[in-house]
Amino acid sequence: MDFGVVLQTNPPAARTVQLAQLAEAHGFSHVWTFDSHLLWQEPYVIHSAILNATKRVTVGPFVTNPATRDWTVTASVFATLNEMYGNRTVCGIGRGDSAVRVTNGKPVTMSELRESIHVIRELANSRPVEYKGATLQFPWSRGSELEVWVAAYGPLALKLTGEVGDGFILQLADVDIAAWMIKTVKDAAAAAGRDPDSIAFCVAAPMYIGEDRQHMRDQCRWFGGMVGNHVADIVAKYGEHGAVPEALTEYIAGRQGYDYNTHGKADNDHVDFVPDEIVDRFCILGTADEHIAKLEQLRALGVTQFAGYLQHDNKEETMRVYGETVIPALSAHVTAKA
Repeated sequence: MDFGVVLQTNPPAARTVQLAQLAEAHGFSHVWTFDSHLLWQEPYVIHSAILNATKRVTVGPFVTNPATRDWTVTASVFATLNEMYGNRTVCGIGRGDSAVRVTNGKPVTMSELRESIHVIRELANSRPVEYKGATLQFPWSRGSELEVWVAAYGPLALKLTGEVGDGFILQLADVDIAAWMIKTVKDAAAAAGRDPDSIAFCVAAPMYIGEDRQHMRDQCRWFGGMVGNHVADIVAKYGEHGAVPEALTEYIAGRQGYDYNTHGKADNDHVDFVPDEIVDRFCILGTADEHIAKLEQLRALGVTQFAGYLQHDNKEETMRVYGETVIPALSAHVTAKA
């Protein structure tokens, strides 16, 4: 199993770069950042600085979208970074959440998401692509390599992920829900004639090493609110029963709205509807042994990467314990079972 960190690009940018360097030093393979250009600093500028300050980590957005950024510009960014730093990028993409909603926009359609994945991937892999009636190719790009990982929750998005995604991003660490969603993606891949095992499966959630259970919950409760936005969309489309597990939908009954100005912040003041049980299920909290136990369950489901959000007050210590204890333990288990 690979390990990543997910950072917000809050100023100063040097702090984000520093955390990325620490992540690499502690053995994390991926550094991801939020991508909402109005709420935080522009991620791709900071990605270049991270890549310049590190040697090994793969860097990408968590996640970008096809609505606020022109697809060809997005592809050009990745192809350029790959030329500069040697194929160390990955593109996480979804239909659009905070980046589009702060401008009163809407997520893109499934067909638009599907087409954008194709256009971005072909161009960023130095290949020609048909786009708006023209054949496009970067004449300066040679040997660029980019995978596109799709963030999804709902049935149609999960199906699309299995059909076209290089990877699947699931932003919650509930074992039962992850099992259902991973199976849905794998079934869609098999139905499309793809090898399900060729897809990367990334589970992302806040990770917090500590012992004060209530403090950890309060620091990570924002995550249940963020996931609730996507769940609310699913419920609006499919109803409360049948389309997805009720374990995912039932907790949003008390949701009253959402302020994206405090999106992804530990001091988010409108996530009281998220109960402790959901925080415990969606996140990974506690001692190193507790983290290892839950990660073992996720790996048994086919998860190939865990990406930990670090929007809390214990960033360095959490990364240190992962580097010294959690990551080696998972690696040792892989060696023992091989």
